[in-house]
Amino acid sequence: MNLILNKLFRDPVTLNGNLIINKSSSEFENQQQTNEAFSDKWLKNDVKTTIDDIKEFSLAWYLELYGFKDETDLKEFLKTKKIILDAGCGLGYKAAWLAELSPDSIVIGMDFSDSVLAASKHFSGVKNLFFVKGDIANTGINNNTLDYISCDQVIHHTEFPEKTFAHFANLLTDKGELACYVYAVKALPRELLDEHFRSYTRQCTKEQLWEMSEQLTVLGKTLSDLKINIEVPEIPLLGIKGGTYDIQRFIYWNFIKCFYNEKFNWDNNVGTNYDWYAPSNAKRYTEQEFKEWGEENKLRITFFHKEEACYSGRFGK
Repeated sequence: MNLILNKLFRDPVTLNGNLIINKSSSEFENQQQTNEAFSDKWLKNDVKTTIDDIKEFSLAWYLELYGFKDETDLKEFLKTKKIILDAGCGLGYKAAWLAELSPDSIVIGMDFSDSVLAASKHFSGVKNLFFVKGDIANTGINNNTLDYISCDQVIHHTEFPEKTFAHFANLLTDKGELACYVYAVKALPRELLDEHFRSYTRQCTKEQLWEMSEQLTVLGKTLSDLKINIEVPEIPLLGIKGGTYDIQRFIYWNFIKCFYNEKFNWDNNVGTNYDWYAPSNAKRYTEQEFKEWGEENKLRITFFHKEEACYSGRFGK
C-alpha cells in the first residue's frame, strides 16, 4: 500500500495505520482561519453522535445532488473507479460510505481541518479507506490518477475555488468524473449581509460566533414553529423571487441565514449556522459561472442539479 500511495503523491508520504502523513499548509490567512473554524465545528461535539444524527439525511441528499437513483445506482457507478478522493471529507462518513460501496477501490478522505484526525480513528476498521490532512486546492497528488473526485459542499471554502476546480480536473484520469457543489448566489439583501460578515468574522472570537449561531438557531426554530405562509411579490432589483413562502424560508433565503431543521439535533442545527458564519471563505456563484468552470477545463456535464441553496453536478472528461 505504501508503494501505491507513493506513486499517487508527488512527494514521499508515510502511512500510520489509515492516516497518510505528508506536509501541507496554506499561505493564505483566510484559509487558515477557515480550517480552524471547521476544526472547531467538527470536534466540538461527540463524533459518533454528530455522524449518527446527520448521516441518513446527508447521504440521501448526496444521491439527489449528483444524480444517483439510489445506493445501488451509486455502487454500480463506482465499479470502474479504482482511486477515489473525497475532497473536504470532514468527519469522513461519506468517504467511508464510498469505501463500503466500492470495496475494491482505494478511497482517500482529505481535509485541511483536524476533523480528518478524528475520522481516521472513527473509521479505522474500513480497510480500503485512508485519510490525509491536506489542502484540497493543492493535494500533492499526481495528475491523471483519480477516477472519481467527490467535493461535496466544500470547494467554496477554498481560497480560489475556480483554481481548485481546475486542479481537480487535472487530477482526473481519461474517464474520470468530478462531483462538485457550490453555494448559489442569494437575494441582494442576503448577499450584502453575508459578504460583510466575511470580513467581520476575523474580529470575532469563537465563543462569540458559537453564541450567535445558537441565537440564530433559536430564531430559525421560532420562525419555523409559526408555520405561517406569506405571499411575496417578485422584486427583481433585489433578487427576491415571488411566490408562496413559509416565513422562516422567506427570511432565510432573502435576508439572513437562520438555519433550523427539525430532523437534526440541536448541536447540528447550531453547527450548520456556525459553519456558514465562522469561515472567512464561503463564496457564492451563479449557475452560469459554475457551468463555465467545466467548459474552461474541457469537462462535459454528465449531470446537473440546482435548487435555492446550491448548484451541483458531475463533470467528466
